Amino acid sequence: MAAYAPLELPASGALPFTDYARWRLRLSPNGDHTWHYLRTDDEVAAWPQSTYDKYWLGQDVGLPELPPPTNALEAARNGYRFFQKHQTERGHWAGEYGGPMFLLPGLVIGSYVCGMGFKTEERLEMIRYLFNHVNEDGGWGIHIEGPSTVFGTALNYCAARILGLKADHPVAVKARACLHKLGGAVGIPSWGKFWLSILNVYDWEGNHPIPSELWLLPDWVPIHPHRWWIHTRNVYIPMGYLYGVRFKMEENELVSSLRQELYTTNYYSIDWPAQRSNVAAVDLYTPHSAVLEGLYTLLGAYESCALPPLRRAAIRRCYELVVLEDENTDCQDLGPVNKMMNQIVRVHAEGRESAGAKRHLERRHDFMWMGAEGMMMCGTNGSQLWDIGFMAQALIETGLGAEDEFRESALRALQWLDNCQIRENPKHYRTAYRHQTKGAWPFSTKTQGYTVSDCTGEGLKAVLYLQEHVKGAPKLISERRLCDAVDVLLSLQNTDGGFASYELIRAPQWMEWLNPAEVFGNIMTEFNYPECTTSVITALAIFRKHYPHYRTADIQRTITHAVDYLHKAQRPEGGWFGSWGICFTYATQFALESLALVGETYETSAASRRACEFLVSKQRADGGWGESYKACEVIEWVEHKDTQVVQTCWAAMALMYAKYPHPEPIERAVKLVMSRQRPDGSWPQEAIEGVFNKNVAISYPNFKFEFTIWMLGRAHRYLKELHAKK
Repeated sequence: MAAYAPLELPASGALPFTDYARWRLRLSPNGDHTWHYLRTDDEVAAWPQSTYDKYWLGQDVGLPELPPPTNALEAARNGYRFFQKHQTERGHWAGEYGGPMFLLPGLVIGSYVCGMGFKTEERLEMIRYLFNHVNEDGGWGIHIEGPSTVFGTALNYCAARILGLKADHPVAVKARACLHKLGGAVGIPSWGKFWLSILNVYDWEGNHPIPSELWLLPDWVPIHPHRWWIHTRNVYIPMGYLYGVRFKMEENELVSSLRQELYTTNYYSIDWPAQRSNVAAVDLYTPHSAVLEGLYTLLGAYESCALPPLRRAAIRRCYELVVLEDENTDCQDLGPVNKMMNQIVRVHAEGRESAGAKRHLERRHDFMWMGAEGMMMCGTNGSQLWDIGFMAQALIETGLGAEDEFRESALRALQWLDNCQIRENPKHYRTAYRHQTKGAWPFSTKTQGYTVSDCTGEGLKAVLYLQEHVKGAPKLISERRLCDAVDVLLSLQNTDGGFASYELIRAPQWMEWLNPAEVFGNIMTEFNYPECTTSVITALAIFRKHYPHYRTADIQRTITHAVDYLHKAQRPEGGWFGSWGICFTYATQFALESLALVGETYETSAASRRACEFLVSKQRADGGWGESYKACEVIEWVEHKDTQVVQTCWAAMALMYAKYPHPEPIERAVKLVMSRQRPDGSWPQEAIEGVFNKNVAISYPNFKFEFTIWMLGRAHRYLKELHAKK
């Protein structure tokens, strides 16, 4: 395929493979991000690079050194002077959302099998990204900080070879050696088996059945897929279709070569059915339960005699659901995994020239992020709302938003929050099994359009803060729209008082026994999360201060029930487990904020005291905190080898929310964070900050600005008040 011709490549990715002065980030009115390479000098002259272009490309942004801060507030002010220069014209902050190493292979394989190419510059920088994130042993992990696995190594090896890496390149040679040392691709986990089968380098007989017929069950059946966690079911829909039709790439020279390169034995001698439950030990995080293995035995028997009319009806149903998802999101879809699988479905069912296929081709770029290390595939189409929600609150709580220097920046943030709120339910609402969205804020953009509980909570708080506390701020978001957001939050509480991520818990917890994805945990149904619950508590508590007349009894009842859940979720050692950030510092910060808003502080609450004592016990000699992503895997505190600025800010914020009476731990944290600030007001990138499904770390690079500025500004006032009392 000419679009994927082999490339001549350097030995490493240390230097850019393209001219970084020619890359530009384009922003849509809704906040969609797409990177473009300008090939002519006239284009470059007509479209100068912005400060945020240069920053994300790792180039010199040319910002001056600032006066050295003499206190925490001055350090916060310097931090925002730097960060506001990266605010986009639309009002939000752009940024990468990378980290997982199984996303780029989906983009590349999905495009390749659909006959969709990339620009040469995109291919080069995707390969460079893989070069820059290869481990010392030659392989790749499930995320950028993880050890080499069969899942990461086999998929990224295939992606690099498709993009133009030659088999005799030193990186390819070393990657093959690593893969073979791990046993070859036969032991790749189920998601990897699926992608390799799509590419036609793994036989479909090596996959456990993926029965699309489950979508024909009545909705009331407890295991009906619409009850599963939203990411799992939205991936299972196109998986069921593609397994049902046994989609595979036509055999060509590269496919034939990969069949030989990926395995330690002859491809044609492999006993494929014997590989279905074969998962390499290094990959295995969630082993199959005995219940699942028994179910697979039954499904295997069914697959041998599946009724063709029933299978055709099931495949048709999956296709219908794919189209509903595409139309609800303008082909952005919930995330990059189901987006690329949906693209293959649309091409298979409709052809490459169909409107759906063409829109998918365009929408790929919403997930392709160009950074200093190359081009990656993001975990969604960005984290736009999530970032602006925190930054807006930080502006107000530090007092910076009241300063004339930052007023315009704060108002632009408000304008974007106004634009980002989802104002209607989805086009296909009940038929696509969606939760209500009218009034919600999403994680990224309103085009992607999924309700998220904590994003709605943080978005609501940000709007209330900006509209009530920035001088002359217009009431862009009306009281009715704020009430719509409250309605969404109230609709999301589960029976035990907790809040999950996207929707109500629909399936029993025992569904996790049927988790087929050996590399993820807690994916079969929604779960309550302390950090989601706390975002809702704080949003409702702040809302009722400004609008005490709206659904007063419902709000009080919801908060009371949620706080009860939060008490039960507190761990014996005193912290709360974080499922979306690393880890105990993250969730405990949110928990103590919400408890404080209902009157529970260090002085009045045993739960708050235990949490503070837990955090203080983890403070290091240098004044900071450092927690490894491994804590999310093993559900207990694991020290990071280095102190982390972001986690230090979370811990210090937690202590301040709880009204911790002793200044020393907070003063030491402030000193640590200030010591790492650069002369231009910025902070360097440290370890990865986020996580999902217990086993996959993901990047939130803007956290190093949002939470540092927030913590320093709050600490300045808090410590002054503490010392005044003494």
